[in-house]
Amino acid sequence: MEDSDWVLVRRPLDGDFWEPGLAETETSDDLKLRFTGPAQHWTDAIPIGNGRVGAMVWGGVASETLNLNEDTLWTGIPGDYTKPDAPKALSEVRNLVNAGQYVEATKESVNLLSGLPEVYQLLGDIKIEFDASHAAYKEETYMRELDLDTATARVKYSVGEVEYVREHFASNPDQVVVTKVSGSKSGSISFTVSLDSKLQYQSRVNGNNQIIMEGSCPGKRLPKRNENDNPKGIQFYAVLDLQISNGVGGIQNLGDGKLKVKGSDWAVMLLVTSSSFAGPFTKPSDSKRDPASECQSTLNSIRNLSYADLWARHLDDYQYLFHRVSLQLSKSSKSVGNKETLGMKKVLSRATDPPLEGSNNETISTAERVKSFQTDEDPSLVELLFQYGRYLLISCSRPGTQVANLQGIWNKDIEPKWDCAPHLNINLQMNYWPSLPCNLHECQQPLFDYISLLSVNGRKTAQVNYEASGWVVHHTSDMWARTSPQEGEPVWAVWPMGGAWVCTHLWEHYAYTKDKGFLENMAYPLLEGCSSFLLDWLIEGQGGYLETNPSTSPEHSFIAPDGKLAGVSYSSTMDMAIIREIFSAVVSAAEVLDKSEDDLIRRVRKAQLRLYPTKIAVDGSIMEWAQDFEDPEVHHRHLSHLFGLFPGHTITPEDTADLCKAATYTLYKRGWSTTWKAALWARLHNSEHAYRMVKHLFNLVDPDHEVSFRGGLYSNLFAAHPPFQIDANFGFCAAVAEMLVQSTLEDLYLLPALPGDKWANGCVEGLKARGNLTVNICWKEGDLHEVSIWSKSSNSIKRLHYGGITVSTDISSGTAYTFNKQLNCVKTYSPLF
Repeated sequence: MEDSDWVLVRRPLDGDFWEPGLAETETSDDLKLRFTGPAQHWTDAIPIGNGRVGAMVWGGVASETLNLNEDTLWTGIPGDYTKPDAPKALSEVRNLVNAGQYVEATKESVNLLSGLPEVYQLLGDIKIEFDASHAAYKEETYMRELDLDTATARVKYSVGEVEYVREHFASNPDQVVVTKVSGSKSGSISFTVSLDSKLQYQSRVNGNNQIIMEGSCPGKRLPKRNENDNPKGIQFYAVLDLQISNGVGGIQNLGDGKLKVKGSDWAVMLLVTSSSFAGPFTKPSDSKRDPASECQSTLNSIRNLSYADLWARHLDDYQYLFHRVSLQLSKSSKSVGNKETLGMKKVLSRATDPPLEGSNNETISTAERVKSFQTDEDPSLVELLFQYGRYLLISCSRPGTQVANLQGIWNKDIEPKWDCAPHLNINLQMNYWPSLPCNLHECQQPLFDYISLLSVNGRKTAQVNYEASGWVVHHTSDMWARTSPQEGEPVWAVWPMGGAWVCTHLWEHYAYTKDKGFLENMAYPLLEGCSSFLLDWLIEGQGGYLETNPSTSPEHSFIAPDGKLAGVSYSSTMDMAIIREIFSAVVSAAEVLDKSEDDLIRRVRKAQLRLYPTKIAVDGSIMEWAQDFEDPEVHHRHLSHLFGLFPGHTITPEDTADLCKAATYTLYKRGWSTTWKAALWARLHNSEHAYRMVKHLFNLVDPDHEVSFRGGLYSNLFAAHPPFQIDANFGFCAAVAEMLVQSTLEDLYLLPALPGDKWANGCVEGLKARGNLTVNICWKEGDLHEVSIWSKSSNSIKRLHYGGITVSTDISSGTAYTFNKQLNCVKTYSPLF
């Protein structure tokens, strides 16, 4: 494990072709989360991850803890997600809705529900105990940080004359969590290390330098003790491999699953883990996977790699994704310093050496910066949170992993809030909002894999529960691809639109990438199945319209005409908006694939003309339900009835000005879904209110009193619902991207919601737009300075828009174009790759 020389040759990026002319913008390349002390709460710890395995680094001095997660550790086994008597209940609910008996319909809807989703678990902890001398560390020397540029967590402090450094990273190419402990004095590293878990487990020492932990997840959600019928759950296996400096120090087996390092110069710990999960349709008891063999195979594959090798391979993999986008914001250009050229080149030239780097800002914690944001409105903190969201997505969702759940992959509990399950009434979708505009399309692959699995079980649910073709998913699922509506309150459980909403991501992926193979082989079959269900789900309604019945507006009730609270009616605005989006997508996909004359597409086209329209309420807002019911909670956090504005495309300033005006009034009324509101305001080209939502998120949440907060950030920048839900971190990225670039397949809008008084000067490089465009923009004193566009596909955008100017353009594949503030093309050239 000795370090060796490694020459890193970086792969070229989309932004490498651009050398912007603006050189007088104050920039920040300090993408680090900083902490001035060890974590006191889980939401103070630093998250690292390789997509499949995650860890939370606490940074204690006398003792260090890494909480570990592996994304396939869930309770349960495959389930039956059908309810044979549901059709009878469905008929009764529909009759009650048609009779206007909404309260009774809501009560009857309980008979449509069955079962509960399974629960995401944890793996365990790495526990490192140092000798008593570390308790006497100099507090002023303590530093803990997460470097987003290298995806590395570091801890540094001094005891006497010795400086101790720990480095942690999770490698995707080598599927290992790596920890290095070193000291500035030879022989100064001594500690005891062990593994433990809250799950059923055993640990032991293997040979002279490995700790093995193996255990199992419950085969049932919250199983009863001494119950003999508990099925076999998922089995897991983890190995911690310990290496120390050659010739200095030693490793001692203390027994009881513990190893002790004595008098080493450095120590490197490699944590690998695997499970018996063989897919959502295979029982753990039938799995042929061998987690122990897989772990040892992983260790064997990296046996000859030094720490420097592992770190370089990790960097190459991670930075290929992370460096695609650069964002630099500032209030003023009056104090510039050396006037370095703004752009990706500067970001890419950062040092790639492992040692800690100093900074003028390194004594100020990120928590203090969040506290002061309401006063100083530091644009560099916006940059940090934007890039942190991209970091988290890279760290929790990679090709071949499970889909990012309610907390990504990080979880400390065996009974996490809301089961840590994927929620399909916004949370799962918001997790992936930034993947396309923020140039991380590969990170969305687990979502498509998951949709494919859901469609299998969802076809059974549609057939048995609703006597419908196609496939359906409701508002919650789990790793076993649950598709039926779960037991609970009908106002959120009766919602068969989850599959349809998540299917919109399929068409969006094609719109951004123009990957026809993906459209034909993955997206279109799923869109067909989804559309087929929706056609069967729609029934004849009043006035010649097609309607959905039963229908809810997720998690929000209304006051029925009899004055009582109800949740179930017909044709909620969100239902209709999602169906419009899906029907438009499948028709557009059919045109690309020469399937426009297929029978399904003919039926969809006819149905499109009969969908219940979006209406405006008496008070001037968008109606949430088909009738203008009284709203018992006008400040409710959800904005479901604005789906057509964002993430949908049926409400636009260009084509539906009246609905945009009503949407504006709706946003004035509604509550604290901060990042969704920011994106909605951006779509309305309202920079002032979009920025207000950005600012609103920078509210430091106290974990000891989190129930008194409505949104905000913890000290590690995890977003607080509260408690922690990761979707707002991702929603923030998407909202900022929407403020800077918006697009259709024909139009590109530049700086549509730029808060010019707050981010007067700036540059963004590497954002993506529909049509497979890479967009780089610089602006000065709130005004566009220069934009560069590169297309990888033919038939790209036809019009550019900025500040009331619209110009026609013809962007050719493989050519980069630079435009000035008047949108005149001043340069064209072909990148070298």
